[in-house]
Amino acid sequence: MISLTPARVRFLKALAHNLNPVVMIGDAGLSEAVLKEAEATLAKHELIKIKVHSDDRDSREALLSELCDKLGAAPVQHIGKILVIYRAAKEPKIKLP
Repeated sequence: MISLTPARVRFLKALAHNLNPVVMIGDAGLSEAVLKEAEATLAKHELIKIKVHSDDRDSREALLSELCDKLGAAPVQHIGKILVIYRAAKEPKIKLP
């Protein structure tokens, strides 16, 4: 899992504000299909929102941690049922402060 400075987290939160969730995690949890879709979307966009259809906050926190570990990404935000994660591309499009 990548860690970000507080300034970078604030910057990424601001960028993520207008994004729509592009990956959905349903009752089946973190399946291979979800990981594959998240991987492809991260490679293309670097910063993505993920919607989790679970009412349990602890399970959403665990999903965020597991996603970031498996994808080599950094957690940016967890607000309600929305998770925001970031991973820089080989040629980054987002210029971090």
